[in-house]
Amino acid sequence: MSIDITVQPGSTTINKTGGWRTFRPSTDLEHCISCGTCARVCPENCIKMTAPLLPKEGLGVVPKPKPQTDYDFCKGCGVCASECPVKVIKMELERK
Repeated sequence: MSIDITVQPGSTTINKTGGWRTFRPSTDLEHCISCGTCARVCPENCIKMTAPLLPKEGLGVVPKPKPQTDYDFCKGCGVCASECPVKVIKMELERK
């Protein structure tokens, strides 16, 4: 007898796991220092550092990359909030 209850290898990007989350990270981007610690410690690799879009005519200032969380895959483990050196990531109760 065979029961197909496991997922196939390499299917992580297909199976969205964000629905498991109880707490949702919320980042205060205005006070974020762009250190990238959250992206480095995320066990699901669902935080990417991305540069904000510039207006067409730049002002000569290169914006620092800010974290973008992919909530389709974030399980809300809170490692990012725990390790953030300036504590700008807050874990909030997920509202569904």
